[in-house]
Amino acid sequence: MNVTKRLVVLVAVLVANVALAQDVTIKLGTLAPQGSTWHSLLKEMAEKWGEASGGKVKLKIYAGGTQGSEGDMVRKMGVGQLQASSITNVGLHDIVAEPMVFSTPGLFDERDFRDTFPKLEAQLNGIVEARGYVVLSWAQVGTVQIFCTKPYTTPEAAADAKFFAWDGDPAAVEAFKLVGFRPVVLSSTDIVPSLQTGMISCVSQVPAYVLTARLFDKANQMVDYPWAYLIGATIVKKDAWEKIPADVRPKLLAITKDINSRIDAEVKRLNDDAVTAMKKQGLNVVKVETGPWEKAAMRSWPAVRGKVVPEAFFDQALKARDEARKARK
Repeated sequence: MNVTKRLVVLVAVLVANVALAQDVTIKLGTLAPQGSTWHSLLKEMAEKWGEASGGKVKLKIYAGGTQGSEGDMVRKMGVGQLQASSITNVGLHDIVAEPMVFSTPGLFDERDFRDTFPKLEAQLNGIVEARGYVVLSWAQVGTVQIFCTKPYTTPEAAADAKFFAWDGDPAAVEAFKLVGFRPVVLSSTDIVPSLQTGMISCVSQVPAYVLTARLFDKANQMVDYPWAYLIGATIVKKDAWEKIPADVRPKLLAITKDINSRIDAEVKRLNDDAVTAMKKQGLNVVKVETGPWEKAAMRSWPAVRGKVVPEAFFDQALKARDEARKARK
């Protein structure tokens, strides 16, 4: 190798080493309310990332919807304003639609999800990575309940209610219509003022979020039926992730998985405790017959199968759910 070639190789190595030595900043957005358990755990994750990387990887958390709705956060990741997000499968569907199967009304409950998801996780990770993102971890958010300003005992009675529908989720609009509800499309950051003005009268959300965001101040009637199941994921842009030294990434991945496993372990207790706390502050749990609500939920499935979630994956998830239920019996 002549002198010139040796110099070229040496310069290339030096440049590579400098790049590896540079600090990497990952800006992460989330709707998790400031001061909530989810926010606290994300802050802990940021601290541990810093320690594990020797201070080279800085994780900055933007909580409470300060970066806009989940759709806004996905768009900001697309243009590099954010590099990561901890979002629900509702927001994630702007990248991949398959995880939305778990939030199809009446399709999965908590036990169904826990028994079924491990069979589909690797496949979902591959689908997300093919879109240019890396799943750092999946997490359970919990059972979605319907909270309204009036005590609706049947789906038919709720036909006059105005249901919040996520901005950027046209399938939710169609699903509500198939059920017989009246959807109102809004950004998630507009829920509170819309409840106050009467623009919406019902919200389907997990109790822990309803408590921390104080949605129950107006929507203080909870239908006692598990309407859907909500999951979340912490994702990062693949190009940003690969700027982190290869030997550091497994450490950060392990930290993220540990944090989210703690969320999973706590999620049912958090949601149960949230209902208890809200009942002490005026929440009324509306007892209902399960049958009519199950039938209403199933009417929404055609809005999801083949229109949001590919038919093959929807059927695969449904088959896995049925096998899990059979095994439990």
